[in-house]
Amino acid sequence: MGAIWLHWSIAVLVLVNLVLGLFHDSLLDGIEWVIPLHRSIGIAVLALTLVRLGWRLTHRPPLPSDMTGWERLVAKAAHWGFYILLLALPLTGWMLSSNPARPRPMAWFGVFAIPALPISDTAAKLGHNVHGLLGYAMLALVVLHIAAALRHHFLLRDAVLGRMAPRLIRNG
Repeated sequence: MGAIWLHWSIAVLVLVNLVLGLFHDSLLDGIEWVIPLHRSIGIAVLALTLVRLGWRLTHRPPLPSDMTGWERLVAKAAHWGFYILLLALPLTGWMLSSNPARPRPMAWFGVFAIPALPISDTAAKLGHNVHGLLGYAMLALVVLHIAAALRHHFLLRDAVLGRMAPRLIRNG
């Protein structure tokens, strides 16, 4: 239950943040709340990911027994790729917001201030460049993950997707 709640909470926040991050310069340009919301969601994702990692390190994921070796390897690599991106994306976003040359104060959903990281202008610029690349990597991994879930459900007809569905959906 805990893994499912964390999975779907993080998934929804990541999807929203991908839309906000990818389209803030084009479709969402000039809307004042977009970037503060993007930052707040990023901090929430960082916090939930730390909880999720704690859960993951103390609970083995239930992989189907009939998965082949290569499927297990790909599943593990994809999940650890997610963990890396779920940590690196918020941290690099925090870095770019902490640029001492162009400070951008952060507040988590307007409730409390998030302090700037003590970094240099160069580190903040690196964070900015890396953040964009990692965003595209996250998008690619999300698409791959959704495709794998659909493969399990429609082609393999196994219970992988059903086990990760929230209880409300599983029980009808």
